[in-house]
Amino acid sequence: MNSESSISTISCLLDSTLGGSWRRSDPVTTEIHALADVQSNMIGDGTRIWQFCVVAAGARIGKDCNICSHCFVEGDVTVGDRVTIKNGVQLWDGVRLEDDVFIGPNVTFTNDSFPRSRVRPDRFLKTFVGAGASIGAGATLLPGISIGKGAMVGAGAVVTRSIPPNSIAVGNPARVIGYTGTHEQRKASDESVRPQGEDAAALIQVEGATYHELPKFRDSRGSLSVGEFSSAIPFSVARYFMVYDVPSSEIRGEHAHRQCHQFLIAAHGSVSVVVDDGERRDEILLDSPSKGLHLAPMTWGIQYKYSSDAVLLVFASHAYDPDDYIRDYDEFLQAIREQP
Repeated sequence: MNSESSISTISCLLDSTLGGSWRRSDPVTTEIHALADVQSNMIGDGTRIWQFCVVAAGARIGKDCNICSHCFVEGDVTVGDRVTIKNGVQLWDGVRLEDDVFIGPNVTFTNDSFPRSRVRPDRFLKTFVGAGASIGAGATLLPGISIGKGAMVGAGAVVTRSIPPNSIAVGNPARVIGYTGTHEQRKASDESVRPQGEDAAALIQVEGATYHELPKFRDSRGSLSVGEFSSAIPFSVARYFMVYDVPSSEIRGEHAHRQCHQFLIAAHGSVSVVVDDGERRDEILLDSPSKGLHLAPMTWGIQYKYSSDAVLLVFASHAYDPDDYIRDYDEFLQAIREQP
């Protein structure tokens, strides 16, 4: 596509509001509007590039993508398959978009932490957007960060650090307020129907996560919650640890264990726990010492939305072993697939 002679101009039936004509590279079915400037010859089959777009030489764009008008793509950019890039987006050197990503209108990418006019850094920082992620209109992404697979970034957000897989991040600076696919996220629009207690336990579909109501007693002298290790906690306890003084915007966990069981109790305050078995995902609120959550091995766990007074008590079946942790979500998914 560097030469007009390699491009055949064809007439396409378009809405009257679009106007213009299209050219199609031969022999693939890539469609490039006549008013676009496409210098790269690495454009996948079925991709459509609209008018007033510029695609520099060296850019790699996958199959079945839709790049809307007034977009700019520099040479050191990789775009996966089935990616949608709406109007007014600039993809600078170092941007990497995986398959099925959605980029909303006027999203701003950056690649230089200390930009100066006519001063080019030795290398540009890379920004990764994982497969299936969506970035809302007008969001701004600082350089050198990653947006995890399946994550959603809200419109107008300013993303200053990496966003975990499957999370929902909004605001300036962006912070995680939820996770996709959980019943908490599905019911977020109606607080009155959010499940609690035993009803919440019934909705947990994640294999390896079970909710426990612990015995509790209350009288004029105060309240008491109790659990016997032989019955209430379904494994032999080798150690415990406590998590507290966590800023409300911080996320903890984000790992699975190969062999270790864990049992979580909010001894004080509240914390939300996201559990994930590689296929299903759910969230449960621990806000009482009488509520417990058992995480079996090979269950991905995340803790966030810590109240300012939260104290999370965790019983574990094994002594600390760094080799027992899986801290990368892709590695976790691969380990799940390899299980017999």
